Amino acid sequence: MATKQEINVKEFRYNENGLIPVIAQDYESGEVLMLAYMNEEAAAKTFESGYAHYYSRSKESVSKFGEGAGNTQKVMAAYLDKDSDTLLLRVRQKLGADVEGGKFSRFENRIKGEYNTVGGEMFGRLQRLIEDCKKNPEEGSYTNYLLIRGVDKIAKKVGEEAVELVIASKNDDKEDVIDEAGDFLYHMMVLLAAKGVKLSEVCAELCKRNR
Repeated sequence: MATKQEINVKEFRYNENGLIPVIAQDYESGEVLMLAYMNEEAAAKTFESGYAHYYSRSKESVSKFGEGAGNTQKVMAAYLDKDSDTLLLRVRQKLGADVEGGKFSRFENRIKGEYNTVGGEMFGRLQRLIEDCKKNPEEGSYTNYLLIRGVDKIAKKVGEEAVELVIASKNDDKEDVIDEAGDFLYHMMVLLAAKGVKLSEVCAELCKRNR
């Protein structure tokens, strides 16, 4: 994200009501979290503090996201569209005990199409689900079973799944490769969670290698 000195919120193009629409996107998964609005005051507070502040059209006031509920959106990156009239924030969202019924995104009410996420969004979502399992263990959960058994057990499973993927790749069955790759990637994600490694940290390392 650009430094505070580089951002002049007065140059944003606000609408006739003095507002600019803001899309908040999860920094890890790419999931769209919400559409909100900022006025100049909210924008200034956002970039001064590094945490998202929004203007409530119903309350006609500015407040920090999740204030009073233990929720925050730390701004990791910000983008202004070419017309300077829409903001995209990539945020690291932290939720308290309850926000919008406990939902991570305000766009979880699917009304058309099949569930399908690809690439970084799926891995980010999986990372979040595994981390949630660490914090809130569920009886009978395989993920919870692995996490309780610890790194040695998880690492062994990663090795086993890697071998099975190699074996599958020797055959002509594409579906078998997909199935084994899914098993391998899932166990790899559990291992990363057990070691406290974020997906973004792995991606940052790959970016350094491929500049």
